[in-house]
Amino acid sequence: VWIFGYGSLVWRPGFEFTSRKVGFIRGYSRRFWQGDTFHRGSERMVRVAAAVGGRGAGGACTWGVAYEVRGEQIAASLQYLNMREAVLGGYDTKLVKFHPQEKDVEEPILALVYIATPQNPSYLGPASEEDIAAQIIVSSGCAGHNIEYLLRLADFMRYFCPQAEDKHLFSIEEALISILPCLYYTEESLEET
Repeated sequence: VWIFGYGSLVWRPGFEFTSRKVGFIRGYSRRFWQGDTFHRGSERMVRVAAAVGGRGAGGACTWGVAYEVRGEQIAASLQYLNMREAVLGGYDTKLVKFHPQEKDVEEPILALVYIATPQNPSYLGPASEEDIAAQIIVSSGCAGHNIEYLLRLADFMRYFCPQAEDKHLFSIEEALISILPCLYYTEESLEET
C-alpha cells in the first residue's frame, strides 16, 4: 500500500514504512484552507495544508512524498493516520494516481491520500496569502509552531521538487517573512529608526 503526504507527512510521517518516493498527484492543489485546533493550533482554528480538488485546483499538481507500507506496517500506519488525519484533522481519504519523480518509473502508483473537502467542519476555505500568513505567525499546537510547518514545507519543495511551482505556498511564505520583522521591534529599535 502507498500513502501520499503533502503537508507535515513529507518530513514527519510518524509511522514505519518500507520505502518512499518524491512525486506528485494531479487534479489537486495544495492550499492552506484546512483548519486545525490540535496539531498546529490550540483553542483557535489555524490553517494547515490541504489537497483541494475541483474549482480550487485548476490544472495543478500537488507535490509530496509517497510511502510504501507492507505487512504489519499497513494496519499500524492506517490506524495512526486515520486518527491523525481523519478523526483529528477532518480529512477524507481518496485513492489517487501518484507520479514518482524518478524517470525510470513509467506507470503511476495508486496511493491513498487525505484531502480536505468543504463539507468537513474544519474546512476554512480561501483567504488571502497575507491573512493566512498572519494566522500562521500566531499559531502553535502540540506538534509545534505553525511557522515551522510552513517553512519546512517550503524547504521541502525547494530542495526536493525545485522544478515544481507552488505559488500559493511560496506567496504565504513571502507574506510571513515580510510580517516577521514587525513582530520584533522594541522601543530601542524604534528609537534608532
